[in-house]
Amino acid sequence: MTSSSASAGLRVSELTDRAAWDRLVDDHAGHPLQLWGWGAAKAHGGRWTPRHLVVTDDQGVAIGGAQVLVRRLPLPFRRLAYVPRGPFGPQERLGDIASAVTRWTSEHVGGVGITFEPDVDADVPFRVGGGRPQQGHVLIPRTLILDLRQTPDELMHAMAKKTRQYIRKSLREPIEYRRIVSDAELEQCLDLYDLTAQRAGFPLHDRAYYRTVQRELGEASPIYAAFHEGRPIAFLWPAASATTSFELYGGVDETGQRLRANYGLKWTAILDLQRRGVVRYDLNGLLNDGISTFKMGFASHEDLLHAGVDVPFSMWRYRAWVRALPAAQGAMRRVAGLLHR
Repeated sequence: MTSSSASAGLRVSELTDRAAWDRLVDDHAGHPLQLWGWGAAKAHGGRWTPRHLVVTDDQGVAIGGAQVLVRRLPLPFRRLAYVPRGPFGPQERLGDIASAVTRWTSEHVGGVGITFEPDVDADVPFRVGGGRPQQGHVLIPRTLILDLRQTPDELMHAMAKKTRQYIRKSLREPIEYRRIVSDAELEQCLDLYDLTAQRAGFPLHDRAYYRTVQRELGEASPIYAAFHEGRPIAFLWPAASATTSFELYGGVDETGQRLRANYGLKWTAILDLQRRGVVRYDLNGLLNDGISTFKMGFASHEDLLHAGVDVPFSMWRYRAWVRALPAAQGAMRRVAGLLHR
């Protein structure tokens, strides 16, 4: 560990050991976007610099931490810090952990400020010293999280009737559902993603970025595909920590749509991740679109996560940052580098 600072009984240290960091995240039920591999993937092309901060109590016991993604900005802003679905640690201490991380980041990084988008429900208190409601968001707080502690029958029972029917129908089709096993299959899935993006009208990273995500996250990023006549017709790509799965990417072609392959595929992924011990399956955001309508068929509820907190390090920089851009929400997404694309 390096670069330690202490405040309010909590000490913050920077951890540089990848395996130790991932153990810390998993031991504290952290989100997959807090895993080392996600930060390494976001560093692709020099977009972000990840800092891995461990927070310990006055007894020297690690109680949590945060992967802080730092983006260099033009003058006069200098830098922006962002914590996706973090910090992690005991829910009742998250505000204290975030405040300690804020002090360390202000001292060692500086710039505009730091933004936290914690993985907690909207009604959970999350108070950070100097914090204010986030201007816009990167990750969508309105989402759907499945409780995988339920049995498969209980999960099915909570679905819309049509979703259950389509799952069963797709599982009867001549389709093989499994994880991809080769670089060639990854490229075929990325071909599907290109088609999906063109159809839906959203931008993509270059392919090297997605290859980096797969390489850096490894087993924490299983890619599932539906194969028909030897080729993938749908794919689903989540990231998963020890406790939580979070959908990153997915796509389907016309054959997959006709055979309802995305229904059987999502169900396959849910059951596989449940067998791995994952207890929360986050479908990653709900909007007013067809994809969200598809997602909402998998449960009879919605989840609203905390909208996020901004902590300015310099009020004039923070105010200028907000004023200088036409919409803070759009600005954050641009700066995030298409975080969930």
